[in-house]
Amino acid sequence: MGLSAQVVETDQHKLVIISEDISSLPTHFFSQLDGVDRVIRVQTPCPLALGHEGPAIRLDNGATIGGGGPIIIAGPCSVEGRAQLIDIAHRVKGAGAGGLRGGAFKPRTSPYDFRGLGREALEYLLEARQATGLPVVTEVMSAEQVELALPLVDMLQIGARNMYNYELLREVGRSRHPVLLKRAMSATINEFVQAAEYILLEGNLKVVLCERGIRTFETCTRNTLDLSAVAVLKNMTQLPVIVDPSHATGKRELVRPLSRAAVACGADGLMIEVHCDPPRAMSDSSQAITPAVLADIVDDARAIHRLLNPDKALSCGSAPLSTAVAASTLSG
Repeated sequence: MGLSAQVVETDQHKLVIISEDISSLPTHFFSQLDGVDRVIRVQTPCPLALGHEGPAIRLDNGATIGGGGPIIIAGPCSVEGRAQLIDIAHRVKGAGAGGLRGGAFKPRTSPYDFRGLGREALEYLLEARQATGLPVVTEVMSAEQVELALPLVDMLQIGARNMYNYELLREVGRSRHPVLLKRAMSATINEFVQAAEYILLEGNLKVVLCERGIRTFETCTRNTLDLSAVAVLKNMTQLPVIVDPSHATGKRELVRPLSRAAVACGADGLMIEVHCDPPRAMSDSSQAITPAVLADIVDDARAIHRLLNPDKALSCGSAPLSTAVAASTLSG
């Protein structure tokens, strides 16, 4: 017909996306073709992100992101060593977290700051996963790092600085690995969704969006946490949405109250920086919380979700609310 199209193959479907103007052609012109199940006209630059009805993303320990209770992903900003990571992994699991975060490769504003242990950290993350059963999330910044991380971690994170790195987005899309995509500090919601579309267009529908605060004129916090984005994204897309209150605020005393607010407005989970000795953390020490505070946040999340969804079973990690904290109440 002289039309250009892109084929996207997923585990469930094969999609043929025609981006040219076909308004003059009737829908049945395509629906009568052999092999066509249905035809959908979309008036959006992000047909996959806005129209995709994918299942919740299931991690290796059985926890899911989206479609149920909020999952808590916690751990250090940077992996500082083997003993440190194994200790934190056990502590965040004991606090009720359902996933472990840890930076192997760290993008730092100053080239003189600690930038991670690299491949060595990936090995420690694998060991922590084997020791605790927690699925592991780590950031990648290049195709080479994607190749290193794939066999060792459960979810690849694209940080705020790389949301506009379209070749990297395509690379993690081709990996078919679960991807956590963070919003760039000055990105609009539409730009954020279009970045996710780059990953989806490679056939990888396992994408989680993460609101981590945007840059504004406010100076009392590291960034301004845009909780309205959670509600907007949940209304616009079928993709899970989580919130990172650590990077949003930059202050540990604000992490717990904003975690409560994120769960209350419908976030599918939280990503939180935890360190056993926060003042001595090698990266972002001012925003790291202790495992004890994390346990309080997990209890908060379960209690708030149960209040708002009394008829749904809940898991903020691996244990359902009905058996773990059925009588949990908010405190503090």
